[in-house]
Amino acid sequence: MARPKKTIGARPRATPEKETAAFTHPEAKLLIRPEIGAQARFRKKKPPQKYRYDDSLDPQMQWDEKNPARELGEWLLAQIDEASRLDPPHRFAEPRQFGESGPKVYGLTDAVRELRAISKPFLTWAGKAERTSFEVPTLPLFVHERLSTQAILETLRSHRRDKQESFIADLFADPQLPLTDQLTKAYEYPEPHGWKNRMILGDSLVVMNSLLRYEGLGGQVQMIYIDPPYGVKFGSNFQPFVRKRDVSHGDDGDMTREPEMVQAYRDTWELGLHSYLTYLRDRLYLAKELLSPSGSVFVQISDENVHHLREVMDDVFGPENFCGIINVVKTAGLSASENLAAACDYILWYARDRKTVKYQQLYVPKESRGEGLGPYSFVELPDGSRRALTKDEREGVIALETGARRYRIDNLTKPGPGSRYVVEFEGRKFEPGKRWWGTTPEGMDQLARSRRLAVQGNGLWYLRFWDDFAFSPLNNLWTDTSSSFLADKLYVVQTVPKIVERCMLMTTGPGDLVLDPTCGSGTTAYVAEHWGRRWVTCDTSRVPLALARQRLLTATFGYYQLRDTERGPTSGFVYKRKQNNKGEEVGGIVPHITLKSLANNQPPKDEVLVDRPETISNVTRVTGPFVLEGTIPTATSPDDVDTATETDKELAQTYHERMLETLRRAPVLRLPGNQTLTLKNIRPPAKTLTIAAEATIEAPSLHDLSAEAEGSGNLVKDEKLVAIVFGPENGPVTERLVREAHDEASMKSRGYTHLYVIGFAIQPSARAYIDAGAQLGIPATYLSASMDLQMGDLLKHMRSSQIFSVVGQPDVKVRQLPDGRYEVDASGLDTFDPATMEALHLAGEDLPAWFLDTDYNGLCFHVSQAFFPRTKAWDSIKRAVGADFEASVWEHLSGTTSAPFEAGEQKQIAVKVIDDRGNELLVVKKLNGAMK
Repeated sequence: MARPKKTIGARPRATPEKETAAFTHPEAKLLIRPEIGAQARFRKKKPPQKYRYDDSLDPQMQWDEKNPARELGEWLLAQIDEASRLDPPHRFAEPRQFGESGPKVYGLTDAVRELRAISKPFLTWAGKAERTSFEVPTLPLFVHERLSTQAILETLRSHRRDKQESFIADLFADPQLPLTDQLTKAYEYPEPHGWKNRMILGDSLVVMNSLLRYEGLGGQVQMIYIDPPYGVKFGSNFQPFVRKRDVSHGDDGDMTREPEMVQAYRDTWELGLHSYLTYLRDRLYLAKELLSPSGSVFVQISDENVHHLREVMDDVFGPENFCGIINVVKTAGLSASENLAAACDYILWYARDRKTVKYQQLYVPKESRGEGLGPYSFVELPDGSRRALTKDEREGVIALETGARRYRIDNLTKPGPGSRYVVEFEGRKFEPGKRWWGTTPEGMDQLARSRRLAVQGNGLWYLRFWDDFAFSPLNNLWTDTSSSFLADKLYVVQTVPKIVERCMLMTTGPGDLVLDPTCGSGTTAYVAEHWGRRWVTCDTSRVPLALARQRLLTATFGYYQLRDTERGPTSGFVYKRKQNNKGEEVGGIVPHITLKSLANNQPPKDEVLVDRPETISNVTRVTGPFVLEGTIPTATSPDDVDTATETDKELAQTYHERMLETLRRAPVLRLPGNQTLTLKNIRPPAKTLTIAAEATIEAPSLHDLSAEAEGSGNLVKDEKLVAIVFGPENGPVTERLVREAHDEASMKSRGYTHLYVIGFAIQPSARAYIDAGAQLGIPATYLSASMDLQMGDLLKHMRSSQIFSVVGQPDVKVRQLPDGRYEVDASGLDTFDPATMEALHLAGEDLPAWFLDTDYNGLCFHVSQAFFPRTKAWDSIKRAVGADFEASVWEHLSGTTSAPFEAGEQKQIAVKVIDDRGNELLVVKKLNGAMK
């Protein structure tokens, strides 16, 4: 039996009876992507990509000047007229093409087909006629984190950093490329370590466009699974907090502000269902570009919009590529409803090309009771006699005697060409009628000798026993997929793994690439990891990515035996036929007695159950190495004004004006403890170098401000004047920006009492400068801005409670131990409350997660140790391999103190804390001079 390859999966140990391993994909290639620290110097920009819709899908099809299909229709009519006068087969000597990129016709048949295509019925909606194309930014992807469960376990095994640096690098799948190579070879050369799975922070449309235009992944994705918002109601399909799973529909307190969700629900603000359909069509259009010729796309939806979605998918993929609609039961019990309660969701399945789609039949065990037994209404008794079942026997009230076999009668004929002859059986003659017999005369004789023929009425039938095959082919009604089958639900709309698993097993093989542009809790990535598929998943909301990252890091799987460990899962899994003590088939290969095998006196046909590969015992498989990436544009920041073009400067000015207007319409700042602080009289300063705006706030003691004073625009006695600076639109707040803004705001002549720094991300050094602001001049506070502020056309109905929020700073301490090693304490989050001028503290035990990089290089964050204080996320791995580790290791991983480690080459560490909103808060510490 082949063992997992130890150099990439498991390391030799003194106790080899227990191993941990991970699947890797050595044959698959992945282009170099630069790490996040190289973002400022990345210059390989690409222009936005424009995608044009099919003009033949115009919504009105009226033959007038406004219809873009008119010219095409007239051209096709001319080709039909000309081709009809040619001799059969009415083909032109050379193909004719409409315009530079229009349809190409070779003769009469092609022209008629194209004309019919533009006259078919289709779904239309507001905006569809006006939008003949759409444009997507073409942005590079930067690697933010490298994660590997195996690397975490190996570095913790002896509480030391392993001396074999190359071995740890292998486990992280880290190419360890110098900065120059990252910049010059990005998107042109394959990574030295090959493929690693990918989790991406970014809008799905932008991510898919990047995969197409930067990495050339068009035609390489085998399966895409999309679980979009089910409807147009804002708040029906997302989760704003890591700790809070239940979401009240439409409740302001449950609202999150993330661009993907805003884009999905922009219809709430603009055109309702019409914008929702546009959102779906654009993403499906790019999904089609990514699919391989044999690939499939599955979209999960409820009954609210399933009919509309099918029309949209017909538009994009063509109705001829519709493969089916799957009904999945979603709840164990029906909720109260005015009419019929909805008990199922729907999965629409389309192929890139149905003629070449990859498909593997799945099987489910036959039920010994229930509807599956219905057709088996006869019984053969141990003495060989046969009869119909009684009512009590059919309903299970009376059990059948030992040795009795249920059977049904089945058709002996087939519709296609075959044999026609007369069969004599039990003194009667039978003919196939207008059909053909399903076997030869010799085969029919063999069936008679095997006692597999039966007369029923005026026909001759084939006798099929219940135990001829212990399984039934899976159909499109899945009744075992309700939420009761989901054990530990992490996410409010988490999909049952069995649903994704079946779609994946039907249409992909080991090593194939799977994409999920709606990550959620990471179910698709989890299932793909389970079954040895490569995966890419993305989400704009940080909350689902935080949950998915925890789920994957702490997951365990069975180690499936590979046909070739050198090639990895691409070589396929091993399947065998096995039986238990009861004689039941428990292996991946099961016998299937068929009409053909009986008629030809052959052994039963072997059916492969693709969900039953051979498992290597005593090997616990963990998630393979994966990376967290992000779509961070390389737009010019305020720190690069010397190299900025006039266009860059104009865009920056437009961005500042939009942010200022947004602040006026949403002046409420979110503070810890569900408190708020309201800015007033927001305006640009009279003279400034870096300050973007100024405003007034009420002093903590003032709550009875008169309406006249509040609206006067004058500074009254108990109000304070504050300064505001905006970070760049497409990058983190830098230390230089903070330093210059703080110096200006601290000038006594300005009269500012506080500086607010608003950004989408912030450098650790900039955050440290803000925290020291009070000692350097005036206090400063960092406010995290929701990413949807970049979507300027969607701001007219913004919910002010979630736009700006104060983000805490991790309270991290480093200690050097007597033996020279170090350990880190993550005591919690410290937050400055600008309303009360007091410090607030969130205890470390209440942190959703925190990560440690014990040798931070300033570029990519390597998760050397991962901690989940609030949950028992590591329990599954602890149960599997806990005996291989000291008990204190697991205490560390569920607590606030790291396991001891040695100083690395960089002599600095980084700690990343994940808060309840999924925000990532990074602190960098030098190890030199750490407190002993």
